[in-house]
Amino acid sequence: QVQLVESGGGLVQAGGSLRLSCVASGRITSFSVMAWHRQAPGKERELVATLVANGAANYGDSVKDRFRISRNKAGNTWYLQMDSLKPEDTAVYYCNARSPLEFWGRGTQVTVSS
Repeated sequence: QVQLVESGGGLVQAGGSLRLSCVASGRITSFSVMAWHRQAPGKERELVATLVANGAANYGDSVKDRFRISRNKAGNTWYLQMDSLKPEDTAVYYCNARSPLEFWGRGTQVTVSS
C-alpha cells in the first residue's frame, strides 16, 4: 500500500508564492508519473502539472510559466512551486502518482486572496 501526503497549502495574497510537497510512503517501487491536480469549489478536478520518469514536465494552460513541478532524487517526494498566484488558483490541490497503480493524496487547501 502506498500513501501520499500533501503539505504546504495555506492562505496567500495575489502575486505571492507557495510550495507544495507530496511525500510518498509505503511499498514504493517507482512511479511512472507524478502529478498535481486541483479542484475548486463547484468545478471539475483539473490537471495542473505532470512529471514523468524521464524528467519531462507538462503543465495546464492556466499555470504555465507560473508553476513548476519537481521531485527529489529518491523519487518519493515531489513539489509544486507556485509563483504569481491568482485568486483563480484557489482550490484543493491533490498529488497523484501512477506505478501503474494509481494513488491519490487527501489534498491541501490553497487560498489566494485578492
